[in-house]
Amino acid sequence: MALQEKYAELINAAKTGGVSNLQVREQDNVLYIDGATSSGALKDSLWDIYNKIDPDYRAGDLILNIDASAAAGTQATVTTESSNLNIRKGPGTDQPIVGKAAHGATVTVVSRPNNLWSLVRTDKGEEGYAYSQYLTQQ
Repeated sequence: MALQEKYAELINAAKTGGVSNLQVREQDNVLYIDGATSSGALKDSLWDIYNKIDPDYRAGDLILNIDASAAAGTQATVTTESSNLNIRKGPGTDQPIVGKAAHGATVTVVSRPNNLWSLVRTDKGEEGYAYSQYLTQQ
């Protein structure tokens, strides 16, 4: 229960923000928050709250797994020099890589929480945060 208290603000924001199928559970000293939203902005705000509670996401005691559906998003081309673009679980290089987008590939930008990171979805349905510097809007 201690983790639910630590992350109470995040859990409440998910509930009041309208995260559907919200599931909160603790297992092996890790809190899992799962669900879905149609709002990329809500997902971004949840990550902002997470970062406020655990700066730089270093504690390793929370798995935030909120899927944001991209109803109608901006298309962008991956403009890395030649390598694949990492797609990460959260907006930071310390976050685990959940997918990759090839150089020249097109991704859907779900939202853009700041100038550094964009929430993207690949044509394979992989969703996560990519470094905005390597995305060029079409």
